[in-house]
Amino acid sequence: MKNGDQGSGIRDQCEDHVTQLLRSAVPALGDQLEPHSDLWPAMLRRFDAENMHTAKRVPWFDWALAGGLVVFAAIAPRTIPVILYYL
Repeated sequence: MKNGDQGSGIRDQCEDHVTQLLRSAVPALGDQLEPHSDLWPAMLRRFDAENMHTAKRVPWFDWALAGGLVVFAAIAPRTIPVILYYL
């Protein structure tokens, strides 16, 4: 046996097995390569719906954090430049 031929049969069997696994896992597309309809308008509607809900509400912990920063700045006014630097 030549050095280049050693193990090539096993490698071919492994490649065939992997190919079969991939073909069984991924469904065939057939002739239809594009969706039935354009998905972009539906995506834009979904983004708009999400933005409308999130723009109206601010979570309570954001208000608590802002209040904590104000209280901390009132107690230690020398930290105001540090807080502004990190914002």
